[in-house]
Amino acid sequence: MKDYLPMRRRLLYSGLGAALATALPRIALGAAPVSPLAVGGLPVTCNLTLPIACTAKTLANQQAGLGPAPFVYHKYSGWPEIKESLMTGRIQAAYMLAPLVMDLVNTRIPLKIVSLGHRSGAVIMVRTDSGYRRFRDLRGRAIAVPSRFAVDYLFLRKMLARESMTLKDIEIIEMNPPDMPAALYAKAVDAYCTGEPFGAAAQRAGYARPLAMTRDEWRNYICCVLTVRDDVIQTQRPLVQDLVNHIQAAGTWLDQGPANRDRAAHIAGDKKFFNQNPKIIQFVMESPHDRVTYGDLRMIRTEFDELMQLSLEARTLKKPIAYERYVDDSFFKAVKPLKLAL
Repeated sequence: MKDYLPMRRRLLYSGLGAALATALPRIALGAAPVSPLAVGGLPVTCNLTLPIACTAKTLANQQAGLGPAPFVYHKYSGWPEIKESLMTGRIQAAYMLAPLVMDLVNTRIPLKIVSLGHRSGAVIMVRTDSGYRRFRDLRGRAIAVPSRFAVDYLFLRKMLARESMTLKDIEIIEMNPPDMPAALYAKAVDAYCTGEPFGAAAQRAGYARPLAMTRDEWRNYICCVLTVRDDVIQTQRPLVQDLVNHIQAAGTWLDQGPANRDRAAHIAGDKKFFNQNPKIIQFVMESPHDRVTYGDLRMIRTEFDELMQLSLEARTLKKPIAYERYVDDSFFKAVKPLKLAL
């Protein structure tokens, strides 16, 4: 009897311990579900890699029985709203204007650019019935831009310099891109400079035409960049890497042929993403095919340095900022190629 009770207790305790060891992880997982990473974007084709990445990840998880995708798209209509949401933590990542990220980091907002989202994709649009044939014809006219932090604004300044013009020769109006086609139609502005598909929308409708495109004037143009809060980078690094992997893969997939671009137009046109007519997005992809490109999303330091210098000259950036302060290119360097099933 002396040996029986201790042995019986040991068996009971070991059985209880095994049961707890099995149950506790389930309890913990059930009690604290991980929220998906909220990634903000505007309904512009410079952001097209984002809905493609989110859709690809969702489908892959469904096929593997892994539940919802760990990152989700949140649509915004303007840069001020998306900036505020990223700063306050309502979203944890976003496609942002590269010069705006530089400025925010300069004011000690902890953010990092982790990937490009596109190349080219900006246009200067004028009315079809206007007499404007060259950029210099816009002297004395009103031109809308999304923001003075937008690279579209830097593109406009490049065009001014090329024609020996200054900002005094035109009137600048800041306006959300979705409002620009209607403003041109109503003759509230004489031209607008923005990312697609808001140039293509007016062109396809027949009342506007491109006066200049970055594909012709600034081939290495970059504007929208994937930006993530520092606290997320520090605490959820594998998730950020997965997001970058899918963004880069989406860029490769988009430039692999017209069939993929047609599919992308229907994905992005859905109400949960851009909520736009897919035919307008298709028009951007085809007119011409390199109006926006996605296959080369390399993080090139000299290109960011050029943007910084142009922003300093435009006085949208008050002082220089070191590349390492606002860019974390380690995710790009660690990218694992993915084959997207869409």
